[in-house]
Amino acid sequence: MFVEINNAPIYVDEKGSGEPALFLHGVPDSAELWNSVVDEVSEQYQCHVTDLPGFYRSGIPENYEFTIKHYGEYVNKLVEALDIPAPFTLVAHDWGGIFAMSFACQYPEKVKRIVGGSFPFSHLYKWHPWAAVWRTPVLGELSMLAMNHALFAWELKRGGPHLTQEQINETYHDKATLWRTRWTILKLYRSANPRNFLPYQNDLERLAQKVNLDIIWGAKDKYVPTHMADLLHPHSKTVVENSGHWVPLEVPSEFSKLILNGVTSAKSRVAEASADKGKKTKQHKAGSTA
Repeated sequence: MFVEINNAPIYVDEKGSGEPALFLHGVPDSAELWNSVVDEVSEQYQCHVTDLPGFYRSGIPENYEFTIKHYGEYVNKLVEALDIPAPFTLVAHDWGGIFAMSFACQYPEKVKRIVGGSFPFSHLYKWHPWAAVWRTPVLGELSMLAMNHALFAWELKRGGPHLTQEQINETYHDKATLWRTRWTILKLYRSANPRNFLPYQNDLERLAQKVNLDIIWGAKDKYVPTHMADLLHPHSKTVVENSGHWVPLEVPSEFSKLILNGVTSAKSRVAEASADKGKKTKQHKAGSTA
């Protein structure tokens, strides 16, 4: 279905029942990124899955601003248009994470929990080589003109070693081929100078005190290194060894597991670690006594 935001059609799919959750994809994806994850969590969550503005089926709203602040404001308009009851769960990947964190920092009262990863939200981040190209006027446009299926497939396979050819083809055809989407990608990257994240760092720390952020990251992520997760002040951090950047596609069951059981699992890991530490301490004392 479509909802209208500032005279632009925005694509949204809804599936499941239970607690509300909003899913936000990144570059160069679409709502389909979440298909396998949603299939596994839709018995417990009412899933609202969308194409971001300018991606695949979604248009770009009038007066849309390519700024970190406005990305959060846009998410708020989408939430209001869909009448999603608050507080709800935010699920995000890649650029969807930047949209999600901007929204959460500005409207923390509307967020129950955040699940996701593979995105920066810090002035300490250094953009990967392709991002540096896209952020450069003229060079970025030339790179988009030169982007064909073979080059696209090579890059996605490099960034997501466990992606299938079918997944890569699905992402490319009629999605990454759209000039509107390619133009949107350039505008997104050019809006995100690392210093633009600086005003949100205090908000991010306050958010972490109120909202659990359960992070999942691919150990082989070539675009956003895993240590960037720590700068988000996460409640829990899961690093998946057999995944690159596209965790929702490469190992969707791990992503789904975190959505369904993340808080409990994280508490269990902390409890197990504490118990193990206590056990080792007792063993050490026993050894010393002997």
